[in-house]
Amino acid sequence: MSTRSKSTAKKELPKAQTGIEGFDDITKGGLPRGRPTLVVGGPGSGKTLFAMEFLVNGATRFNEPGVFFSFEETEGELVQNVASLGFDVISLEKKKMLAIDFVKVETAEIIETGEYDLEGLFVRLGYAIDSIGAKRVVLDTIESIFSAFSNSLILRSELRRLFRFLKDKGVTAVITGEKGEGTITRFGLEEYVSDAVIVLDNRIIGNIATRRMRIIKYRGSSHGSNEYPFLIDENGFSVLPVSSLGLTAQVSNERISTGIPDLDAMLDGKGYFKGSSVLVTGQAGTGKTSFGAEFVRKACEDGRKALYVTFEESPSQITRNMRSIGIDLEPFVKSGLLEIHADRPTSYGLEMHLVTIHKMVNRFKPEVMVLDPISSLMAIGEEVEVRSTLVRMVDYLKMKGVTSLVTDLKHGERPQESSMIHSLVDTWIIIENVESNGESNRILRLVKSRGMPHSNQIREFLITHEGLDLISPYIGPSGVFTGSARYAQESKEKAEEAIRSDEIERLKSHLDQQRKAMDSQIEAQRADLANREAELQRKIDEDNKRKEVLETSRKHLKALRTTSGKEGSEHDE
Repeated sequence: MSTRSKSTAKKELPKAQTGIEGFDDITKGGLPRGRPTLVVGGPGSGKTLFAMEFLVNGATRFNEPGVFFSFEETEGELVQNVASLGFDVISLEKKKMLAIDFVKVETAEIIETGEYDLEGLFVRLGYAIDSIGAKRVVLDTIESIFSAFSNSLILRSELRRLFRFLKDKGVTAVITGEKGEGTITRFGLEEYVSDAVIVLDNRIIGNIATRRMRIIKYRGSSHGSNEYPFLIDENGFSVLPVSSLGLTAQVSNERISTGIPDLDAMLDGKGYFKGSSVLVTGQAGTGKTSFGAEFVRKACEDGRKALYVTFEESPSQITRNMRSIGIDLEPFVKSGLLEIHADRPTSYGLEMHLVTIHKMVNRFKPEVMVLDPISSLMAIGEEVEVRSTLVRMVDYLKMKGVTSLVTDLKHGERPQESSMIHSLVDTWIIIENVESNGESNRILRLVKSRGMPHSNQIREFLITHEGLDLISPYIGPSGVFTGSARYAQESKEKAEEAIRSDEIERLKSHLDQQRKAMDSQIEAQRADLANREAELQRKIDEDNKRKEVLETSRKHLKALRTTSGKEGSEHDE
């Protein structure tokens, strides 16, 4: 290896894991260890909660004590605010794994002079760090310290001193700050002296609040540069990668039944590939929800865990409606094999729906999942945004090995013309309503199923009291017959078949009669022939007898003549 190669060998930047779901993935390990990170955002964006979870996870999961210096909220207020996330701050304080210090700053009491500094704060902070051997520090918020400064030179100098102090103490620090007007932070200086800058945002899009995070800066490390949606719920922070996970998911040859035996037969006799994605497209009332319910029912019967996410019906409504067609999901819900999660699409933004699904999959670990219907998401985003969200969801579920079935409501007469993700899924099934003879019937077509031979037949699709059923294809001269048209055509063909059968029987009977008459004639001719042959034989016998008599007479006459001659000779003598 050359001298240049040795000198430029890649060195990994030490990082401190935050324990925040998804965040350590997009930062490739967490925050820069031993360095300050600036977390910026407007009111309600989640800065304080992010910082507190960073400390709590450090104490509980990574054995790293932490110090929380608050300049706005008292210890009691902080404890109460984070209790809803399940953080037992008081217990951690008793174990010397966490220290909280409220520093009251009165702007009116601050007299700014050329010699003013934060030496007192450094002493207090240093004591807190040393008292518990802290490895992590949070300062919340920095504006409270510097709000009275108007001299930018002093402000910059003190900021540098503060950040250098934290580095010299060897702590991994999170410093929160308010977003400025036209700048990342209020003073526009903090981001330059920080080793990492994270911006939190809580924006309103279409009257729906959406939280997003962006890593503006991260010295010494590559990182994701997109905006990442994040969720704050009873379990704390969850950050979701905005980009697709790529085409790296491992595939399986294992099969999972569709729940409909005849459809399994159409899919090479075995059903879907495990971990594949399935799209069921159809008009309103074609049975898409029933299709999904039949799929999870069969999965649960086979002992697989299933997750059903619906945007239009409550869990109790789903179970009641499916029970009416012979699909009883309630026993599986009670046994814990099935979870039904219902949310209105407008509850929150697209990213939050995706984050929620991520969390449910990680927690429940299902083998199969139904999302019903994806078209409802159009109410909260443009088609390109919805499609992007669904691409990420499909990739994520494939990576987790979850067999997913999504339904898509299509309007109009030709649902096969388009679908947001039909090119992405492995199996695409279309259910259509067709009208004939004054009635509406359902037909099913299997458009594609990657990796397996599959049927191209169009099948009539029935929803019965015993579940879903596919009828064998019935194709007539003018196409596929369904419903009463099918029965009418069957009856017509049966009648025509009966007429043809009668005609054939009549012809067979006539032929039999002709055959019998001919046989009689042949028999009579044979009898006549036999009589003639007997007569001929009699005449031949008579002639032979006559010849014998004549021959005998001739021999007798000859004998008489011979005797008479002998007697005359003797007399002459």
